[in-house]
Amino acid sequence: MCYFVELKKASKRMTCHKRYKIQKKVREHHRKLRKEAKKRGRKKPRKDPGVPNSAPFKEALLREAELRKQQLEELKQQQKLDRQNERNKKRKLETDPDVKLSNTEPVTEELGQRKAKKAKTSKQNPKRLYCQELKKVIEASDVVLEVLDARDPLGCRCPQVEEAIIRGGQKKLVLVLNKSDLVPKENLENWLSYLNKELPTVVFKASTQQKDKRKRIKVKKKAALSKSEVCVGKQGLWKLLEGFQKTSGKAIHVGVIGFPNVGKSSVINSLKQEQICSVGVSMGLTRCMQLVPLDTQITIIDSPCFIVSPLNSAPALALRSPASIEVVRPLEAASAILSQADAQQVVLKFTVPVFTNSLEFFTSFAQRRGLHQKGGSPNVEGAAKVLWSEWTGAFLGYYCHPPASWTPPPHFNESIVTDMKWGFDLEELEKNNAHSIQAIKSPHLASSILFQSSGLTNGVIDEKDIPEELLKQKKQKQEQESYEDVKTDQGIVDEEGDDESLAMSPAEEACETLPEKSRADKQSAPSFVLDKMTEEEDDVYDFSTDYV
Repeated sequence: MCYFVELKKASKRMTCHKRYKIQKKVREHHRKLRKEAKKRGRKKPRKDPGVPNSAPFKEALLREAELRKQQLEELKQQQKLDRQNERNKKRKLETDPDVKLSNTEPVTEELGQRKAKKAKTSKQNPKRLYCQELKKVIEASDVVLEVLDARDPLGCRCPQVEEAIIRGGQKKLVLVLNKSDLVPKENLENWLSYLNKELPTVVFKASTQQKDKRKRIKVKKKAALSKSEVCVGKQGLWKLLEGFQKTSGKAIHVGVIGFPNVGKSSVINSLKQEQICSVGVSMGLTRCMQLVPLDTQITIIDSPCFIVSPLNSAPALALRSPASIEVVRPLEAASAILSQADAQQVVLKFTVPVFTNSLEFFTSFAQRRGLHQKGGSPNVEGAAKVLWSEWTGAFLGYYCHPPASWTPPPHFNESIVTDMKWGFDLEELEKNNAHSIQAIKSPHLASSILFQSSGLTNGVIDEKDIPEELLKQKKQKQEQESYEDVKTDQGIVDEEGDDESLAMSPAEEACETLPEKSRADKQSAPSFVLDKMTEEEDDVYDFSTDYV
């Protein structure tokens, strides 16, 4: 009896060692082929054999080819002549200003002017430029929207700018509570009731458009919109501006101002439903005023951010400075922010062990996020940068409590408050705000971090008050004073020198100058020469005494 056993097919599975070995061999083989191809070099292209003699109509074909060549050459020459004529025209215009410009020349002039403007702005101090542009926006606008971060509304208000708007005359100031989805509902309602006592306030949540193409394709297929793409409070703000425009009876300009990273450009993009203004994670992207027409009657003006005064507290400077984290010291900035936050809630949010100081937190945070340096030690600076970017970004949820009692700031009084509210339909605004609060998907109180606000943040409006400008002025004064001092000292020294030269005899002068030379020689001379030099010096001194 014989039994037939069915043999299974051999498995293609192999050890990792063998697989990697095969891959290595393949790589080596490909490398070898590439080397050989390099050695061989490129093959010379074959010469065109031309039209064979046996081909019919050979002469006609050749004539056609020659004609084409001639036409191409003529075209090139014509283009060359045109270019030369244009150059000559430009030269004539430079010499003769009375000659009228052609249709092409104004375009080139405009381009030149734009380039010159850009060069000027690039040379200028950016902070100085921000102040100039901000002043322009305030002057041009009828209504000013001050965009505030709902996580710290009081810290996003600038008393200097608000005072400038009040001094500007018949201008209206409206507060926009942006990033309302990062704050608990109870806290948002408390802030709204607090700020409404002072100025008309709008609850808003700007839509941050995604740059990823795949996400855009999903939206086209009528998929559910993500949290970042939904805009809340647009209708309420639009109705408020439209109502004011009707009461004023003229076309209005609406300026949008605020500290860096509060979402000024995002608010404009949400109202326009287009990505017109540049938006990004980095602070201070908007550098100059930009006009955006919403309709025939309302035009919005985008502005650069406020300049923070260096007299503010460390947390305010860390959160509101329009500088990148590379310029700001990351550990100092992040630890200043951490000192104002509730420690227990920070531990729960970032899932780190309990810490006693900021350094301890950053080491555990770096280990948690996998931020390591060479040698495996935790990257503390990297962890500080991550915390700073998350805190100033548009994703981390934290909140501040409004003050217990409302006290008007020094630049506000009852008459100003009533003037600011005049012309707006406040009842409709209240309804729209209530509707938008219900629509927002806000986080729970337990999941967000409690933050201690440092109060109103002082800003700089005048160019003279910029710290860099003040330093320059101080330096210039110091240089002038030092220059004057040096001049006076030189005069005194010259007078003293003249008196001494009159009193001294030529022999005494020789006695003074000669030992200095000998000292210099002594330093460089070897030991066996020193004895001879000392003898010579003695002779010189003896000679001088005899002469005198």
